[in-house]
Amino acid sequence: MMGHKIVLGVQRSHHIQVILVMGVLFILLASVLAENQDYYSLLGVGREATTREIRQAFKKLALTMHPDKNPGDTSAHDKFLQVNRAYEVLKDEELRKKYDKYGEKGLDEQQQGGRYESWNYYRYDFGIYDDDLEIITLDSGDFEAAVNSGEIWFINFYFPRCSHCHQLAPTWREFAKEMDGVIRIGAVNCGDNNHMCRRKGINSYPSLFIYRAGQKPEKFNGERSKDNLVRFSMQFITTSVTQLWQGNVFNEIESAFSTGLGWLITFCSDTGDCLEPTTRHKVAGMLEGLIKVGWMDCTSQEQLCESFQVTTGATALFPPGSSLDQKGSVLWLNTLDSKEIYNQVINHLPDLQLLTSDSFQRELAHHRWLVSFTFGDRTSTSNEYKKLQALLRNDHIQVSRVNCIADSELCQSLFIHKPCVAVFKGLGIHDFEIHHGKDVLYNIVAFARDSVRAHVTTLRPDNFPSDRKEPWLVDFFAPWCPPCRALLPELRKASIQLAGQIKFGTLDCTIHHNLCSMYNIQAYPTTVIFNGSSVHEYEGQHSADGILDFIQDLVHPSVAVLDPLSFTERVKGRDEGQIWAVDFYAPWCGPCQALMPEWRRMARLLSGQILVGSVDCQQFQSFCQSQNVRAYPEIRLYLGNTWQSDRYMGYNGWHRDAHSLRAWALSSLPKVSVDLTPESYRSQVLSGQDHWILDFYAPWCGPCQHFAPEFEVLARILKGEVRAGKVDCQAHHQTCQSAGISAYPTVRFYPYLETGRHEHSGEPLNSRDANVIADTIRQRLQQLSRRFHNKQKDEL
Repeated sequence: MMGHKIVLGVQRSHHIQVILVMGVLFILLASVLAENQDYYSLLGVGREATTREIRQAFKKLALTMHPDKNPGDTSAHDKFLQVNRAYEVLKDEELRKKYDKYGEKGLDEQQQGGRYESWNYYRYDFGIYDDDLEIITLDSGDFEAAVNSGEIWFINFYFPRCSHCHQLAPTWREFAKEMDGVIRIGAVNCGDNNHMCRRKGINSYPSLFIYRAGQKPEKFNGERSKDNLVRFSMQFITTSVTQLWQGNVFNEIESAFSTGLGWLITFCSDTGDCLEPTTRHKVAGMLEGLIKVGWMDCTSQEQLCESFQVTTGATALFPPGSSLDQKGSVLWLNTLDSKEIYNQVINHLPDLQLLTSDSFQRELAHHRWLVSFTFGDRTSTSNEYKKLQALLRNDHIQVSRVNCIADSELCQSLFIHKPCVAVFKGLGIHDFEIHHGKDVLYNIVAFARDSVRAHVTTLRPDNFPSDRKEPWLVDFFAPWCPPCRALLPELRKASIQLAGQIKFGTLDCTIHHNLCSMYNIQAYPTTVIFNGSSVHEYEGQHSADGILDFIQDLVHPSVAVLDPLSFTERVKGRDEGQIWAVDFYAPWCGPCQALMPEWRRMARLLSGQILVGSVDCQQFQSFCQSQNVRAYPEIRLYLGNTWQSDRYMGYNGWHRDAHSLRAWALSSLPKVSVDLTPESYRSQVLSGQDHWILDFYAPWCGPCQHFAPEFEVLARILKGEVRAGKVDCQAHHQTCQSAGISAYPTVRFYPYLETGRHEHSGEPLNSRDANVIADTIRQRLQQLSRRFHNKQKDEL
C-alpha cells in the first residue's frame, strides 16, 4: 500500500498567506467546476453501468475527443484528461465505491487519468473483444465463478499491445461463432487484470487455456487456426454419442426414459441426411444432461430403422415417455446445423416444474431449491434455465419456477417485483437469497452452489434485525451497483467462516427505500454491523478477509477509539515506558480508508507491546487542528518518556501495510536481543549456561531485514526464559561457516542440555513467525525439563 496524504495547508508569512488564499480559492473554484462534471455524465452512462459498458462508452469518446483527432483545439487535452480520469475511477470497483459515497474528495491523491494513450491505441488495441457477443470478457471479479461452473471454458489471455494477440483476434471470433453453445469462449485482458494473470501463471501472450471445474487447465500449443482450435476443444467434450442397433436400442432408450432423459437419434442411410460425427458431438455437448444422443446405421439395421418408420436419413427427438411407434409424439428435425438443432430441442423439452402458492411452502420446507420467478411470457432465458437441473443435479439442488402473474400474492409477500432467481435453503420459505449477478448460466450455477452452503439471507421489513439480540451484518445495496455485486460472494465466504457467531443479511435499497433512509444510507454498498444497541459501519476492503478482520476487531477491539478527553488521559497521560501509535484520519479521505484495515491488522500484531488508537478528525476537527494535524492520514508514535508527553515521531514511510507499520513502530522499542561477536558466541552460547535463540543474518539480505522486527518480538516473548542473539554473517563469516549456515536468515535454538553443554550446531527452526517459534521452543523446553526430572528419578 503506497503512502498518500490529503494535505490541508501550511502557515506562512502574510504575503505568502495572501498568495495561498488566492491559490486556495482558485483550487476550490476548479474543484467546484470539476464536481459539477459527474463522472457518469462525462462518460454518458448510468450509475448502474457494467464495467464493459463503461469501457465501451469511454472508447467511443476516446475516438472522437482524443487530442490527436483535435489538433486545433487547445482545450482538447484538458477535456480528454477529465474523461480519462472518469474512466480510470469508474472501472475500478474500490475507487467507484469511494466516488459514489464521497465524490472526488474521497479518492486517493494520486491522479488517475493523468496520462493517456495515443488515438491509435484506443482505435485498434483497446477492448479487443468488447463488441463480440459470442466471446465473454472475464475479469478478476467473475473469472473463478465462470471456470468452476461445470461448463467447459476456452479462454484467451491477451495483452492489448501484443501484435500476435491482434493477429489471432479474427480467428478467435470465427472460432467463437463456430463453437457458440458447445463450450464457453472467453477472453481476459491481462492489461486490466495483471495480478490475476500472474497468479494464473500467464507469462506470454496470447495464452489459450481450456478450463474444466476441478481439473488442471490445459494449454493449447498448436498452430492457431480455426480448425485446430475446434479439434483441440472438441476432445474435451466427453459426452458420449451411442451407436444404436438391434441388441441395445430398446434397453438404452428405456433406461434413459426412466431417469427423465429423452433421446436425439440421427438415422444414417444412403439417401437423405444424417448428422456428421463432429456435429453429433457438438450437439451432445450442448445438450449434456438433458438428452442422450445416438445414431443408427440404417444400411445394416434396415428393419430396425423401419420400426421407427424411417426409410431415409433423418434426425428425431424422442422426449421422455414418448411412444416409439407413434410418430406424433416425436419431433422430426429438418436441419443439420448444431445451433438450430439445439434451439429446436430445447424449445421442445418440458419446462421447469411449476410451484404454486398451494405447493410452494410444502415443497420448500425440506429440500434445497433454485427458483425462477417469472412475469409474463417465456423468454430465451427460460429455455436456458432448463439446463440448470442438469448442472445442479450433483449438488442436490432442485430447480423450479413460480409464475408471479398467476401467484402475485406469493411474490408480493416475498417482495419480488421483477424476474429473478433465488435459492431457498431447505429451512422454509423465509430463508432465501436472491441472485443479483449476471443472468447467465455459469453465474447462476456458481451462486446456487455458494448460497446453499453460506448463511446469507435476503432481508425484508418483517425480518430486519433492528432489535435482535444476536449480532447481524447487514449489507445495504442496490442491484445495479457493480461494487455491490462484487461484494456479495465475499459476504457468502465470510458467513461460512463466521457461522454461529454472527448472522448475515442483505437489504435491497431500491425496494426498501424507507428502511434504508432510516439508517441514512447514502451510498452503495454500505455494510453495517448491528450488535445489540451498537451500530458499526464497515470501512475496509470488499473481501471476506477484510470483513473477518473487522468483525474480529469489534469482538476484541485492538484499536482504541480516542476523543479529546481520552486522548489527553491515555496518550498524554501515559505511564512511563508506555508507547502509543495514533492514526489521525477523516472518514471521507481515500488514503485513510485504505489504511483502516491495515491499521487494525497492525494493532493486533503489536498487541501487548504498543498501544494503538485512532482519532476521527472530521468529528473532532478543532482538536486535530490544536494537535497540528495538517494532513490525512497523520500517523504518529508517542514515545515512552512521560516528561515530554507531546513528543512524537511521525511516520514518513511510503508503504502503509500492516507489516511495514509494525516494523516502524517496533523500531522505537528498546532492543532486547544482543549482537554477538565470535568471542561472545563461543563463550556465552556454546560454553554458557543459558538457553539461546540466534538469528544468523546478512545486512544486505531483504528477508533478513523483514524478519528483524519479528525476531525482536520473539526476544520479548521469551525474555527471562531464553536469551536472544544476532550474528552478522557478513562481518563474522567464519563463525557462520563453522556453524553450518548456508542461507539467510537462519534461526537456530541452542538449549542448555543436562550434560552441561550446548549442541554445537543448534536446532534449526523453519518458521518466521514469532509466536510459532516461541511455542515450539517452549514445547522443547518442557521436553528437556521432563527428561531432566526423569533422569534424576532414575539416579535416586
